[in-house]
Amino acid sequence: MGEFEQAVLIAILRLGPNAYGVPIRHDIGERRGRAVSVGAIYSALERLEAKGFVSSWTGGATAERGHRAKRFYRLEAPGLRALEAARVATRNLWAGLPEGAPA
Repeated sequence: MGEFEQAVLIAILRLGPNAYGVPIRHDIGERRGRAVSVGAIYSALERLEAKGFVSSWTGGATAERGHRAKRFYRLEAPGLRALEAARVATRNLWAGLPEGAPA
């Protein structure tokens, strides 16, 4: 799993029941310090759903969205396990380096 897919999963985890495209994009852009394209978000979400890492459902349509529905995303157990494995792998890569080592 790539860094961007990890960022999407973490955003979904952070947002909980409010995880849909716009807030996911905003969360990642804010934390990475640069804009993220809508296409990149939805491509990653499709890949993650195909892997079984997330599931999605359509919420009710609202007048404020021109009567269009939102697609919400939830982190599933395989996605949580993949995130934890990525965290352990990163921690292991950094192990043994002194604090404040150049990144």
